Amino acid sequence: MKKKFLTLGLIAGVAIPLAACGGTGGGESTSTTAATEATTAAAESTTAASSSSSGEKKVFTYGTTGYGVDMLDNGTNPHDGYMGWSALRYGVGETLFKFTDSMEVEPWLATGYEFVDDTHCKITLRDDVTFSSGRKMDGQAVKECLDDLIAVHDRAPGDLKIKEITADGNTITIETTEPCPALINYLSDPYGCIIDMQVPEKDSIVVGTGPFICTKVQDEQMDLVKNENYWGGEVKSDEVIIKGISDGDTLTAALQAGEVDATYGMPYASYPLFEGNPEYEFSACETSRQFFGKMNYNSEIMKDEAVRKAIAMGIDKEGFVTTLLQGHGATSKGPFPASFAFGDNTVTAPAYDPEGAKAALDAAGWTVGSDGIREKDGKKLSINWLTYPGRQELPLLAESAQATLKEIGIDVQINNTKEHKTFWKDGNYDIYVSAMVTAPTGDPEYFFTTHALSGSASNYEGYSNAKLDELAATLHKTFDETERGKLATEMSQILIDDSAYVFASHLQMNIIKTKGVSGLEAHPCDYYEINKDTVKE
Repeated sequence: MKKKFLTLGLIAGVAIPLAACGGTGGGESTSTTAATEATTAAAESTTAASSSSSGEKKVFTYGTTGYGVDMLDNGTNPHDGYMGWSALRYGVGETLFKFTDSMEVEPWLATGYEFVDDTHCKITLRDDVTFSSGRKMDGQAVKECLDDLIAVHDRAPGDLKIKEITADGNTITIETTEPCPALINYLSDPYGCIIDMQVPEKDSIVVGTGPFICTKVQDEQMDLVKNENYWGGEVKSDEVIIKGISDGDTLTAALQAGEVDATYGMPYASYPLFEGNPEYEFSACETSRQFFGKMNYNSEIMKDEAVRKAIAMGIDKEGFVTTLLQGHGATSKGPFPASFAFGDNTVTAPAYDPEGAKAALDAAGWTVGSDGIREKDGKKLSINWLTYPGRQELPLLAESAQATLKEIGIDVQINNTKEHKTFWKDGNYDIYVSAMVTAPTGDPEYFFTTHALSGSASNYEGYSNAKLDELAATLHKTFDETERGKLATEMSQILIDDSAYVFASHLQMNIIKTKGVSGLEAHPCDYYEINKDTVKE
């Protein structure tokens, strides 16, 4: 049985709406010391060459809310948590496959793939790619990278189900422990950036194949220089500076003052300052980034189904999107946008219904106290709402929910902190409200495997549903895209019916650029930003 580009059918089915917005022994590998020296020399020679050739370096400065300690991506090692996002977004690393603007899979470091059978996938690699260390990328180099990934990463092993990888010249064959229809999708995740494992990570810096070489990583800044020997062609900017700016007013002021050339994550309230101004340009795109809350089943108060249902009915999603986001987004019912074949149009969720929420709480014995807050058995109905400032929408959602839930007798204590991951992992909350790209590859499996299953790496809430786990196991082995969509819809509905999650809205990604910036556009999967063509003229 041979299946080529098997998952394309499912992805292509959702693409149009979103678009509207070497030898086996390692080839030319060098020793670790030599490779490290080569990388350092490459960065130094790049800076020198840039200065001498034109007399003035082209430096591009990017301000973003998407980089920093609280985002867990302050580094470039894709095998460490979510740092692969920075490697991929800022041009240090590249994956075997990537997604077009219409969310179709296309080869990148690879030239193609073939499912030889249900558990064996053969991938053919490009023969003209080198790491910034000077080492040739071949099958052995890719095997070394993926072997380390599945040995140390928290999510990749469960996603990829890799049993063994064999390298033969410019090909690799991946054997999985079970059928894995979404294998190519998962290899396109930022953690799938191919890095040179013969060069040890140092100060959160790794060696990739991309157009830029990272020279310095700080908590709120990353410095990059062009890769003079980039396999993909001329790199237009000599240097790139990534500035992580979580405060909206600071980000706004930086763009106005010309301290940054482009921004991602600008506060919605600041948009009028730039809209209609010929000195600025917007690049916008619908995405599957979801703002959602997860109920903590380890919390006594959240074990009460009536409380969870009341919260779901007591959040005014439409008011949040229309008023606070100024229409730059879409309300949601489930984890996936309506444009997906398994998205919001296929599920049902409670509407904003304050009276219905009050009735549910009344029936469960939660009575209104003299201060307007409900209580039961001497305990106030007060919930700890954990969120973080790294995504500007999240504090706004918290404030909106605090106001509307108070109307039905629920007191909301907001913990909006950069240390949210610590509180989350320690269980110090009742509802954790965050943001994630639920279907970055156009396939539904990613969201469930990372967050919603009994054994998911990001399931600190103690939520478990045997039927959901069973459907997930079926989804993981199902190749037919229509059936995968049906399974995803059923799984989404379980989360909604259990009141385990509250899905609030989907992000409209906006990048604001100053006049003269090119090569930087919003992308539906939120993976790709800085590239070889990014420059400020």
